[in-house]
Amino acid sequence: MSEQYDLVIIGAGPGGYVGAVRAGQLGLKTAIIEKEATLGGTCLNVGCIPSKALLDSSEHFDMARTHFEEHGIKVSGVLLDLPQMMARKDRVVKDLTKGVAYLMRKHKVNVFEGLGSIKGPNTVEVSGKDGTKTVLETKNILIATGSVPNNLPHLQFDGKRVISSTEALSLSEVPKHLIVVGGGVIGLELGSVWRRLGANVTVVEYNERLCGGMDRQTSDQLKRTLEKQGFQFMLTTKVKSARVSETGVALALESTSGEALPTLEGDVVLVAAGRKPFSEGLGLEALGIEKDKGGRILVDEHLRTKKFPNIYAVGDVIPGPMLAHKAEEEGVAVAETIAGRAGHVNYLTVPSVVYTWPEVASVGYTEEQLKEQGTEYKAGKFPFTPNGRAKAMGFTEGFVKILADKKTDRVLGVHIIGPRASDMIAEAVVVMEFGGSAEDIARSFHAHPTLSEVMREAALAVDNLSRQM
Repeated sequence: MSEQYDLVIIGAGPGGYVGAVRAGQLGLKTAIIEKEATLGGTCLNVGCIPSKALLDSSEHFDMARTHFEEHGIKVSGVLLDLPQMMARKDRVVKDLTKGVAYLMRKHKVNVFEGLGSIKGPNTVEVSGKDGTKTVLETKNILIATGSVPNNLPHLQFDGKRVISSTEALSLSEVPKHLIVVGGGVIGLELGSVWRRLGANVTVVEYNERLCGGMDRQTSDQLKRTLEKQGFQFMLTTKVKSARVSETGVALALESTSGEALPTLEGDVVLVAAGRKPFSEGLGLEALGIEKDKGGRILVDEHLRTKKFPNIYAVGDVIPGPMLAHKAEEEGVAVAETIAGRAGHVNYLTVPSVVYTWPEVASVGYTEEQLKEQGTEYKAGKFPFTPNGRAKAMGFTEGFVKILADKKTDRVLGVHIIGPRASDMIAEAVVVMEFGGSAEDIARSFHAHPTLSEVMREAALAVDNLSRQM
């Protein structure tokens, strides 16, 4: 008779492994299935972590070449050692994936390597690479299989000239001209890495602005700043066809209004046109588990599939933002629900970050959303320009904008573009989780001199009380 589990998780990315840790903490007998040799999913292996490692390394390189002298540091002959940079990135990834494996052992989570498929509401089969089949019996199942890069019909990945984000993390040389198809987070971050390392970067974007769901003022500021850094943008532009050769790629372009545009040639094309859920081959169709047209699994407010209340799904494979921290909280919520606790995710306070320089971070509603839903609001905005810490750092571009309910002053959204925005946004998330007001931020101490003082000034500006303007 096969071993009986309380929970079997398919997919060991952030949603899966964090859910497994919480399940182990709650005393649930748990197993996790991963098709790759290392745990951590896309995020740790070929996504969030390696891209941030390269962003930090490329930022140091760019600073040494372009900004050290103004700080009184003279460095001559700065050279790029790309193999060493890639090796460091790989070490960071290896350390963190080993850490996930340790957490599975610590919390007594059994790990199975192979493809997981659901054979029934209480049965999961693991297909190993060697052809072996292992059947797991379980009271509950969690699908946390994540997502894969979108490909375009006329721009198929070949791993060399037409690449996905995965290959963009491991190029063996700096492209002379990198064309990025897609002006979203992935395209801008990886475009930033290779621009800093010496590539000319052109971003082709179908929409009229970058990062479509972003606050409009923030998006416009990001575009202006990246243009100063050397980015070229072709907005409202689509790719009609591609001609791939041994030496490069030629893209036939047209405007979204149908006007033919000059051919764009580059030696590498990064297709960063979003991601799609990895929901095929899981046995969902045979069980009648419902998906939407995009392949996302439909779940209720407790993250349960509609047909089977003991089969859950989280992360990129369900509707909502494709963000690691969102998946993590959903994984925790599922484990707590199974254990009889009140698992819950507040989707209004899921922050989003673009790790360009400057960084962009936001949480809650944008002005455009508030106007569309007819919510009366106040806005306070304050730039980094007069901030003492920003001046000392040598980077003062950007601003913080706080949106608050006109009657109650409750914070509805915060949008930051500037240095270390990714760290600053946490304050806004906590305030919104507690239903706090702009006045709460304005009356709270913020150490001087810090970048966080811009948050306080923006909160004061909500009621026209900023002391520096």
